[in-house]
Amino acid sequence: MNRLLYNQESLTIPLWKSTIPNAIQNEEYRELLIYEGNNLSSTSQVVTPTLTIFKPELEQENGTAVVICPGGGYKHLAMDKEGFKVAIWLRSLGITAFVLKYRLPSDDIMKEKSIGPLQDAQEAIRCVRELVEVYKLDTNKIGVLGFSAGGHLASTLSIRHNCIIYNSNGISAKPNFAILIYPLISMNENITHNGSRTNLLGLSSSNAEVQKFSNELNVNESNIITFMVHATDDLSVPVENSLRYYMSLKNHNVPVELHLFDKGGHGFGLNNNNTNLYWQENCKTWLQKHHLI
Repeated sequence: MNRLLYNQESLTIPLWKSTIPNAIQNEEYRELLIYEGNNLSSTSQVVTPTLTIFKPELEQENGTAVVICPGGGYKHLAMDKEGFKVAIWLRSLGITAFVLKYRLPSDDIMKEKSIGPLQDAQEAIRCVRELVEVYKLDTNKIGVLGFSAGGHLASTLSIRHNCIIYNSNGISAKPNFAILIYPLISMNENITHNGSRTNLLGLSSSNAEVQKFSNELNVNESNIITFMVHATDDLSVPVENSLRYYMSLKNHNVPVELHLFDKGGHGFGLNNNNTNLYWQENCKTWLQKHHLI
């Protein structure tokens, strides 16, 4: 269980019921947790994935659920700024939020590190669908939200939800919608975040691997409705990531909405202090438009 978060109750459950797929037993590899006060700020070297559940008040809940994938360059997870705080905001909209603490790619604990995070993301959607009766959810209103490298994971899930990468229970891992905030999309060396690419694919990745994990190259008509936010002056994950993904979705007739800020840099979380425009309000309107809240 996580410690009490912002004096708001939340429940943390293990993601996997039994053996974690693709795992290598390594007793010396242990999770590194960083706390600020009583709040978990960041974590790395994740061995045991979890879901932390934030449930709205009974009179507020609307049946929509969102799995949140914090960012951190596939090196660590910004659990507070891009996880728990976002979950509390979503809960205020009547959405049941599930913060995913996913495994970060590592040869020390994975047989194939590039698929470890995606295995966890697929299982998270399946887990939420198993809990629809418990949390009174609509199985057609289960989305994914990702920041930065978590946005890469969320967009990868949007595209590769039906890839068989472990023995699943057969429940669909396809989200019904995606929200991507300053997302890494591409492994193309001209616009990628090199640290994330190295962490996910290694120092020497083949052209086939680069193409496989460059999500702007793998969109098709079955992709899901998507909401995106990016700052033009982002020096870590260039805005071209969102622009190219937007165009790919548009060209495949997938409904997509993109909001660009002239300033904001990278990693602003819920609040971009360089603008008087607030992406949460745009996102709320988008959710209402699609009858998700």
